[in-house]
Amino acid sequence: MLHTTPAPPASTADDRSLIAHAGRWYFPVAFIARLPFAMMVVGVLTLVVSARDSVALGGINSASVGIGAAVFGPMVGAAADRFGQRTVLVPVGLVNAVLLGVFPFVVTGTAPDLAVLAMAFCIGASAPQVAPMSRTRLVAIIGQRMAPARRGKVLSGTMAYESAADETVFIIGPFLVGVLASAIAPWVAVAGASALTFVFVTAFALHPTGKLVLGRHEELVQAPARELLRPRLVVVVIGILGVGMFFGSTLTSLTAFMETHGEPSQAGLLYGLMGIGSAGLALGSAAFPTRFALGWRWLVFGVVLLGGAIAFSQAGSVLAVGIVLAVLGVGIGPTLVAQYSLGSDRSPVGRSATTMTILGSAVIVGQSLTSAVAGDVAEQHGAAAAMLLPAASAAIVVLASVVNLLLPRRVAE
Repeated sequence: MLHTTPAPPASTADDRSLIAHAGRWYFPVAFIARLPFAMMVVGVLTLVVSARDSVALGGINSASVGIGAAVFGPMVGAAADRFGQRTVLVPVGLVNAVLLGVFPFVVTGTAPDLAVLAMAFCIGASAPQVAPMSRTRLVAIIGQRMAPARRGKVLSGTMAYESAADETVFIIGPFLVGVLASAIAPWVAVAGASALTFVFVTAFALHPTGKLVLGRHEELVQAPARELLRPRLVVVVIGILGVGMFFGSTLTSLTAFMETHGEPSQAGLLYGLMGIGSAGLALGSAAFPTRFALGWRWLVFGVVLLGGAIAFSQAGSVLAVGIVLAVLGVGIGPTLVAQYSLGSDRSPVGRSATTMTILGSAVIVGQSLTSAVAGDVAEQHGAAAAMLLPAASAAIVVLASVVNLLLPRRVAE
């Protein structure tokens, strides 16, 4: 279906660009294939709130999506490390597409809330882990097929792009949900995610790069699973969990805020303002000087995120909230780039897909859990109280960055 230039044998390293190695269709397909993952939590939240008239119930269902991803996401990554991405991703993507397609009928029908909750969990459990698998493929291409002298610089730029792509889809996803919910109906966003999963996740799974990861001999010898619990990797997971918590608490509290202004379905549109500075600075992270180390980037931009979140909690008008959200984007992109880069550097041998899946799952878990908490807080205490939660989430990001800077002095690589 997709035509790409065959890559040279694994033993050959040359000076061609990463795009030439991966094929011209790889990057657009991999980008679009991420969108359903970013749309799931918000789509479920928006649809349930609209159909069942409860922000708290919507938040709980969003949390259920995240719990499903947390429980089964790393298993999907581990299976891909062992059996290959194609073997795992094709059936998982098809199951997820079917569940997303059926979900609107369940929510808008007479099914009990418990059945809706169970289905939301299954949607998260079957979520295709496109982003971490894309990172794993590109890291494999760089390690196997590019000249050694170029690998460091290309890897840095690739991690910056991948983080920017993640950040962009986590902004575009809610934005699309908001557009579709406002222009047509909330169920259309979930149905759209189903269609995107069926077409683009399948295309990504069948792309020739899906064969690369198991073609490397050293990948066949995996480090023990306990290596995933090393403090220097765990602190990155906690930090990226904090970013996910920021996403969830911001979007849900923003939804509650917009509900007080009579336009809850437009929260995704306003939320999209964060993507303006975020994606640009994430891509620009590759230009940062090497002396501006990853750990310090995480701290500096995490502090920017915290300051913006505090300002968000004090904003009282739609205009003020929009301005603050645009500023907040400046802190998010470079923070995610630093965290994913550190996660890649610290991944145990042979467990790259598992590591990247854990990091990707941490984002959606944090997003889902704080969606539930913020939804309940908004319903019980009002939107103003819920708008305090993004600052608490950003504080976790900053605290984890400080711990990360202190760990190298006490914990050996």
